[in-house]
Amino acid sequence: MKVSSGSATTSEPALRRVPQQARSRALIQRVLDSAEELLASEGVEALTTTRIAREANVAVGSLYQYFPDKRTIVDALAARYLDEFEGLMDEMAEHAAGERWAADDLVDRLIDAYADRYRREPGYRALWFGRHLSDELRQADRQNKAALADGVRRILTGTGAVRDSKGLRTACFAAVLTADALLVEAFQQDPKGEPALLGEAKRILRCHLADVVSRYSRTGSRRR
Repeated sequence: MKVSSGSATTSEPALRRVPQQARSRALIQRVLDSAEELLASEGVEALTTTRIAREANVAVGSLYQYFPDKRTIVDALAARYLDEFEGLMDEMAEHAAGERWAADDLVDRLIDAYADRYRREPGYRALWFGRHLSDELRQADRQNKAALADGVRRILTGTGAVRDSKGLRTACFAAVLTADALLVEAFQQDPKGEPALLGEAKRILRCHLADVVSRYSRTGSRRR
């Protein structure tokens, strides 16, 4: 996985061999794409090395050269999803800097962007909602949330309205944890995202971030 600014370092999945040639890298991508399709259509129970190799049209022996077991495939796929989510936050932070978003803009765009990602990636939902992850990937998930929280912090401080502080970082992390829990529940209830819950997620986060902006305003007198 990549390292986003402000996040802890996350490790690449433990492949048996590091691919050196374009053909080998293409094989790995084909394996992960096939695993993702199986997740989306049949769920995590369908993920066996034999089935993945057949769907990817590669020999089982070739798969084992890079992935020693099913767990490594699952971890590599989860790592790819986490990278995509961090990349989305990085893009949002860049846009926010140029467009001078307000806190309400941040909430709407953040929830809408991540809800859209859940809708378009059923494989992600099947994997993450089932929590079929190793301890290492659970830690990577926590680091990913820390990176997302840092993106929220960068957007808020980029407006010039709030001062940076340890308390601000904690408040942004709480916002990400809250949004994540509500999004998970919304998409467990409805594959398209239960509308009322998504609306409540926005309302709660608007209230939270309005309070955050008030508490850490550059013109405020309190220190955290």
